[in-house]
Amino acid sequence: MNRCRNPAHPHCTVWVTPGEVRCAHGHAQPEAAAGAYQAHAAPLPPSANPVVDGLPASFDTISAVRTRRDTVVPTPAPESTSLQRPQLHISGFDPRAAGGRQALRLELRGMPMDCAPDVRMLVHSALRLHGGESYCFQRTSRGDWRPLFLEFSSRGLEHGQYRIEIELHSRHAHAPDASRTWTCSPVILVPRQDASLGEIHQTFLATHKNVRVTADDAGIARVNAPGGGRIDIDVVARNASIAHLNLDGGNGTGKIDMGMTTIAWDEDLIEIDLPAQPAAHPCLTDSACLVHAEADSATQRHVRLFALDEFMLGRFELDAPDADVLLAHHRETGMDIGGLTRRLSGRHAIIRRSRAGFEIEDVSRYGLLLDGVWPGKHMPVQLRLGMRIEMTASIKGIVTLEVTALLAHAVVLHRLDAGARAECFYLMAPDAVPPAGQAALNGAGAQPMALPRAAALPLLFHRNGGFWQRDRANGRDAPLAISGTLDRVQQPGIGMAARFVPTAYPEARADRRSVDRRSLIAAALSA
Repeated sequence: MNRCRNPAHPHCTVWVTPGEVRCAHGHAQPEAAAGAYQAHAAPLPPSANPVVDGLPASFDTISAVRTRRDTVVPTPAPESTSLQRPQLHISGFDPRAAGGRQALRLELRGMPMDCAPDVRMLVHSALRLHGGESYCFQRTSRGDWRPLFLEFSSRGLEHGQYRIEIELHSRHAHAPDASRTWTCSPVILVPRQDASLGEIHQTFLATHKNVRVTADDAGIARVNAPGGGRIDIDVVARNASIAHLNLDGGNGTGKIDMGMTTIAWDEDLIEIDLPAQPAAHPCLTDSACLVHAEADSATQRHVRLFALDEFMLGRFELDAPDADVLLAHHRETGMDIGGLTRRLSGRHAIIRRSRAGFEIEDVSRYGLLLDGVWPGKHMPVQLRLGMRIEMTASIKGIVTLEVTALLAHAVVLHRLDAGARAECFYLMAPDAVPPAGQAALNGAGAQPMALPRAAALPLLFHRNGGFWQRDRANGRDAPLAISGTLDRVQQPGIGMAARFVPTAYPEARADRRSVDRRSLIAAALSA
């Protein structure tokens, strides 16, 4: 039995037997419910009691249902065969804040389960973006995605529509064939300073045919859609909110004042087909080192290779470091793990790839100087060829780096302090290949890409989970891998005295073994 289903009397609580067309209070029941019941139930026997509206009485109906309930097999609900398309849900946009700072909430919906747990997002727009152009979506333990916030400002910009170019990259570290890429181009309306709310929202609804309006946390959402045209509007009110939708524009009142807390919509993600990747690399790693046994004035003893989406620069630690690129203060006698090295933060600066190249961001406690100027904390700055990076801002001379090569897929950093002969850093974007025909860091173009200190290095890149070198003579690509148990490679352009090690800091393992050996000897002597 069901309660009264008359939509005009939602507070009626009278129970109605299936098949009845009216409840005890005389409220008519929907015909759809009666039709659905007759489709599933067996034919009822004739009754001697009077028939009301052509159907048996309640007593006869109950008796028939009890006698035939074992034979009635409910029809299962058909399974939904529609697949949810990957979409980027954008909410929190308020066009009334023209010229001010806004924050868009971005959520991934309908993403395939085989994508990577971290999806990299690259953003480019004429709007003034705060926080850089690179972001990262992370999958939660429930399987959905943690939302991101894109902050921007339209102050000083001409009114009109502005595109936001978004690229989503899903890369698996050890499965390059499973890499996928999606793109979309949301359009943000920047109205005039003197525009009314009616003009703003009418323009927005005219450009976005599918509009979703959401009111949360006791908010009020009012949508007025005057005029003709076809508009698909989805209004949702949750948590004690109020949603008012008015589609009647012929009231003759003239100006319509509309109030709306936020505007939300879904952008379809278009997947880009990627070319088939070759076979896997023989030595899968995202960090390595080229060790020169006999380093001269043109080479460094350790050329540290990294292939990451973000490169965290921080203090050198033997146990559980917080950074990827570990830095330590060097004196004339060598590296000093203590002393001034402790003035470096565990997470000091971030270098990440952007659309314009590579950028650096200060996230430390002690600060850094870029060409002698502190850029400010959490303020990304584009790297330039020859830029001088000093750590820290309070004490000079701890670590000083110089951007000696700035390529489309990599950036090279050399030390200008006492550790100049000890190490340099080759930071590469994963699965980014230099242009065909480029066989040297200095290239063939008019604009130089590398300083003389970096021109002596081979052209390296990362693909299929490992590091590759492009030959200077013939332009062929060769993988860098260990050879047997000697950990030696003989690659053209690197040198016969260089060996490839699939870890960025091979000397750290030796230091740790020596420390462990000394601790074991001390423990044995004390025993």
